[in-house]
Amino acid sequence: QVQLVESGGGWVQPGESLRLACAASPKIISSYSVAWFRQGPGTQRELVARISNDGRPKYGDFVKGRFTISRDNAERTVFLQMNSLKPEDTAVYYCNSFPVAASWGQGTQVTVSS
Repeated sequence: QVQLVESGGGWVQPGESLRLACAASPKIISSYSVAWFRQGPGTQRELVARISNDGRPKYGDFVKGRFTISRDNAERTVFLQMNSLKPEDTAVYYCNSFPVAASWGQGTQVTVSS
């Protein structure tokens, strides 16, 4: 049973933007906070941002105002708007419940390079 599907990744140049989308199952979107994580080459998976059921966001320190997480419960989708992207943002981005309670999806690759 697929519970989370990420999309929206791609290749962009430094300074550009991307909007990621996470389609979540009804159980996850109705019961949990949802978070975006990322895993860069040779690094551990890290928390990027999370958003509570009632829409309160929290961000990793490295985001520094560049990313915005939002959710549309009616569409069962959580978004991550990423602006001013840097090469160090290159990673596979995943979404999951927070705390993590579902199997990891395929993720979506984000590559920031000139």
